Amino acid sequence: MEKTARLGLERLTRPRLYEQLVEQILAYIESAQLVPGDLLPAERDLAERLGVSRATLAQALVALEVLGVIDVQHGTGAVLARRPSVASVIKGLREHQSRLPEIVEARSTLEVKLAALAAERRTQEDLKAIDDALQVMADEISKGDRGTHGDELFHQAITGAAHSSVLAQLMAFIAEMILETRMESLGQPGRPEQSLASHHKIADAIRAQDPAGAADAMLAHIDMVSDVELLR
Repeated sequence: MEKTARLGLERLTRPRLYEQLVEQILAYIESAQLVPGDLLPAERDLAERLGVSRATLAQALVALEVLGVIDVQHGTGAVLARRPSVASVIKGLREHQSRLPEIVEARSTLEVKLAALAAERRTQEDLKAIDDALQVMADEISKGDRGTHGDELFHQAITGAAHSSVLAQLMAFIAEMILETRMESLGQPGRPEQSLASHHKIADAIRAQDPAGAADAMLAHIDMVSDVELLR
């Protein structure tokens, strides 16, 4: 071990399962000669071919979706968006993984404060926007979707209810990075329903004009939605 260290060599880490699955999916795309716009096999079929559970496969598909390799469409399935090299995808995947903790840190700082301010400053119009977003997310989930649009609308409504132009600008600056974590989180089994329930707790505290309660509920929400496979 010491001799290896002196030679400047490091022990190789075994690729995580989702990385192996990503590589296998890309190999399938190459062998099947799929082109952008082509549909990948249904998740059930793909999971059987790879010998993994659908939940495990879903993590690899979400990673590929975050990187823009596939577009997962409700009712249609995974559609190939582009055909990158395996090396570039794995590199992008690891860069994405290293970014996630900092994105979570930024959200914990900004959105907790926004929730507290929203509880202090919200108007009836703001409450309607929050309720409308909750309904959009609930409708998406009831149709078997992940609720990403409703989730985005909800957090936008909270930001608007805080009535802080500077914090709103900061949120806009990191919006694209938050989209990565949103896709990642809502791709976890059972997470859309959990996230919606968590949103309702935040909304209830804002409606009750309880800044401390809103801040606590938002922090708990971010902790929950930040529990994703790439950080385990």
